[in-house]
Amino acid sequence: MTTSAEAVFAAADSAEREALATAKRIVVKVGSSSLTSIKGGISERSLTALVDALARKRNAGSEIILVSSGAIAAGLAPLGLAKRPKDLATQQAAASVGQGLLMARYTQAFSAHGVTVSQVLLTADDLMRRTQHSNAYRALDRLLNLGVVPVVNENDTVATHEIRFGDNDRLAALVAHLVRADALVLLSDVDALYDGPPAKGAKRIPLVTGPADLEGVTIGKAGKAGVGTGGMMTKVEAASIAAGSGIHALVTSTANAAAALTGEDVGTWFAVNGGRKPVRLLWLAHLASVRGRLVLDDGAVRAVRDRHTSLLPAGISAVAGDFEAGDPVEMVAGDGTVIARGLVNYSAEELPRMLGRSTKELARELGSGYDRVVVHVDDLVLVP
Repeated sequence: MTTSAEAVFAAADSAEREALATAKRIVVKVGSSSLTSIKGGISERSLTALVDALARKRNAGSEIILVSSGAIAAGLAPLGLAKRPKDLATQQAAASVGQGLLMARYTQAFSAHGVTVSQVLLTADDLMRRTQHSNAYRALDRLLNLGVVPVVNENDTVATHEIRFGDNDRLAALVAHLVRADALVLLSDVDALYDGPPAKGAKRIPLVTGPADLEGVTIGKAGKAGVGTGGMMTKVEAASIAAGSGIHALVTSTANAAAALTGEDVGTWFAVNGGRKPVRLLWLAHLASVRGRLVLDDGAVRAVRDRHTSLLPAGISAVAGDFEAGDPVEMVAGDGTVIARGLVNYSAEELPRMLGRSTKELARELGSGYDRVVVHVDDLVLVP
């Protein structure tokens, strides 16, 4: 028997999902495991079924961006590789071979619905630097205005360990924020988030309204297929990033794609619980690989954390790491507690002689280029 509380919850969940049914701009991410056949390579049946669902939604008036894994998986068979390689160079080679094959299949499948697709390859740097992410936004926005479905992937052929997103779930969350999407849909071979192992009778979690709803929930990592880099953990993280920055998010299986896009009760819905933020701050908060550490005195900790001001050299007591101007660094209190992350304006070589000194003093002694703040407030994000 349904209780009144359960009825209210179901009604709230249904109202939330209506946002996806009516969404104008949607980012959909599909993982390698959902596109790979048992024999290896890309499954024509799986890809065609996904494209059918996306094309129907697009032809009904929505704008679709597809963030697709699968380039490395598509390149395995042509290179005679039995499984995903572990070394970066071979991954890059497989991606180089597979990306063209993957795009050819998407082009053919979407063309059957009268839909044109484009290829957009991104690195983390493209979403971190102001000029690059502005260019990326303009390109994607114009493609959507022209009726094109952009197919986005990380540029695995040139990406290094230091500048990788790590998986396309996080890339999709940042792309959704970049293009000001209304919703993010994360597809894999798992139909929803559960409160435990599904094989042991666990229940589906239909709605997540905030971090508190996930307390005590054991979330799995990458699956057994061996062709992807993510898992439910990265999907939950990506959905949480989106929901925390004003974008509705859904985690479900690729088989449920058509049902999900019409707002049916499938998967796990992540309700919006925060406002929009600059995309580079999302990158800093969730993805940046920090290259160094700045130790702040008590006054600087209060200024950065409580008053949310820029970091000046006078408030820094020590520097650690090997970084250049523009690299992400951590700002920590004297006891090692991380206060914030930000993009530093000086190198690790320059900073030591500047510590504890005012910008006026530094400009007078070292030149006008040294009167800048160490980390500007616009390039700084607090760590909870």
